[in-house]
Amino acid sequence: MGSMLTSSSRLLLWRPLLAVGRLSVLILLGSGIAVATEPTEETSRPSWSGDFRLRLEQDWDSQRADGTERADRLRARVRARLGMQWEATPRLTFGLRLRSGAEASHQSPHVTVLDFDNNDTGSADFSFDRWYLEARGDHTWGWAGRNGFPFWKQNEFFWDDDVTPVGLAGGWTSGGLSVRAAEFGLPVGMKDFAGSLSALQVVWEQPAAGCAWTVAAGYYHFGADPEDPDAVRLRHGNGLRDYSVGLLSAQARLRAADRPLKLGLDLLHNSENYGPGDSFAFARRGATDGWIGSVQWGQARQAGEWALGYWYASIEALAVNASYAQDDWVRWGSATETDSSDLRGHELRFVYGLGSAGSLTARLYLVEAISSIQDGKRFRVDYNFRF
Repeated sequence: MGSMLTSSSRLLLWRPLLAVGRLSVLILLGSGIAVATEPTEETSRPSWSGDFRLRLEQDWDSQRADGTERADRLRARVRARLGMQWEATPRLTFGLRLRSGAEASHQSPHVTVLDFDNNDTGSADFSFDRWYLEARGDHTWGWAGRNGFPFWKQNEFFWDDDVTPVGLAGGWTSGGLSVRAAEFGLPVGMKDFAGSLSALQVVWEQPAAGCAWTVAAGYYHFGADPEDPDAVRLRHGNGLRDYSVGLLSAQARLRAADRPLKLGLDLLHNSENYGPGDSFAFARRGATDGWIGSVQWGQARQAGEWALGYWYASIEALAVNASYAQDDWVRWGSATETDSSDLRGHELRFVYGLGSAGSLTARLYLVEAISSIQDGKRFRVDYNFRF
């Protein structure tokens, strides 16, 4: 299947949206925003929300693909985000969010504040990662601007939650069936964009007695724009090649020992065929599949509640566009972009609830590369607070 729009059409679509969105931010911060709306009984006011994370992270017993050892690393990191939503009418909402993190990184909003091994602490920048206008009908919705990933997913192996694309998204829902579609420009850092994502997903959710379930089937075409100078900034030529990824996901929700239990499965396949002109991809041709299995038991919504989770993942080198996938499992890559494919391994997670405003999360990752001897171990403890 080809992309939904030509490259020139995509440029005409999302570059003006980028300019309009930035202008909207300036107008909002400087003098407010005026929108022609239907009269309401009382004037709506913006609502504010935010979150803060303090993380302690240890990496150890890690070797590179050439067999050399990486130095063990212990560091403290933080994440801070502040968001605003203004409901102009019951059907029209304007949203905005500011996040921490290096301006050069679209994958991570975390800032290292203390490295116990005297390594570089990195950049402490702030960027707007969301600015959008959303409209909702009885069975439809749509938004324009820069926002979160609008497709149903149960993990971040295909798409990192911190990556926010720019463009148009919309959907239709009736009963348990929903259809979602989008046309996006893809970020390169927090200020620039290169290439596109055209996507379509169908989701079926069924709240059956004793066992609710969700099945989602999606097609995601990453269209490269080799003429864009920002495209070459992505690692391993990810901005210079197309990816056509099919993602099939299933999740069952039931109870065990009077606690909620989730069972998840994801299957990934990239249908692109790469020739010798792309040396990185040609050397890894055929490495286009991935799968993830997960079990989550318990919940931590209230103080004193707890949850356990286990994930196993096997993601071949070209199964996902690694520049936009999760950056949690490995330290492979650069300071601003993770090589989050060609891996297999385990995540063990424990979450303890501190009340409606926070939680403590501990995660252990044991990972190795599929095509080389590269490997590593990582342990994290997060204190999460939201308001």
